[in-house]
Amino acid sequence: MKKAGYIAIVGRPNVGKSTLLNALLGEKVAIVSAKPQTTRNRILGILTQGETQFIFVDTPGIHRPQNRLGDYMVEAAKSSMLEADVVVLMADVGRPISSVEENVITYLKQSGTPCVLALNKTDLVDGAAVAEAIKSYAEKHDFEAVVPTCAKNGKLVSAVLAECEKLLGEGEWFFPEDMMTDQPERQMAAEIIREKLLRTLNKEVPHGVAVVIEEFKDEKSLIRIRAEIFCEKASHKGIIVGKGGAELKRVGTYAREDLEKLFGTKVFLDLWVKVKENWRESAAAVGNFGYREEK
Repeated sequence: MKKAGYIAIVGRPNVGKSTLLNALLGEKVAIVSAKPQTTRNRILGILTQGETQFIFVDTPGIHRPQNRLGDYMVEAAKSSMLEADVVVLMADVGRPISSVEENVITYLKQSGTPCVLALNKTDLVDGAAVAEAIKSYAEKHDFEAVVPTCAKNGKLVSAVLAECEKLLGEGEWFFPEDMMTDQPERQMAAEIIREKLLRTLNKEVPHGVAVVIEEFKDEKSLIRIRAEIFCEKASHKGIIVGKGGAELKRVGTYAREDLEKLFGTKVFLDLWVKVKENWRESAAAVGNFGYREEK
């Protein structure tokens, strides 16, 4: 009998949610970086294995929003929980329980949604710390399962998958068997470029960056992409471009390598940098850059 269901992966920023999603799928569908608040949109990762279709929803990290973009990100995470059949609460095993985990647990108690607790980053602590974390969380909620894991190296990721499968109901699949994500090619291209910006830029600059794909032409043996990178200050534009265009060239080189792996063909990437002052504070700008709540 076929099984299928939506599984929301939720937690604090930078806890490893996107790394877990990529590890579960065995492919990269979500960008990752060491900087918090990397994920801005809900990202669907689809895994069809045997008779079961897992539909994982990678969500933005739940945090205290400081602007309209932050408001959107937190609401995206919350709405994903409302629609989920199962929740995977991901937490850093080495950090104490925060208001974020407390709020998710309160929601779980009210909704009755089954939850698997994934205690991540076990490579950074000893066994006693893992045991203490399990005990602390067990006192807060009766989780369906608790899995200590290290998403970065794939440790016990299969156990998270197995526990989720137990909680999915019988039903027809929602997507074709060979489909891995619902992200359009343009969105995936924009996210890959933004990932490279996050990895190469320092301090506050990358959080004020948005990427818009203005042109995407598939010429069979070559894909031509023109992307506009928006930042919030003229001084940030100078940092992104770099001396003699060196930084922008570096971002373009890294992005093109990943894009060619993703699309399986040569990519011509044309990057432009523009200034849109304080766009994260503007609901209209946030929406125009693709961060819109789904109706």
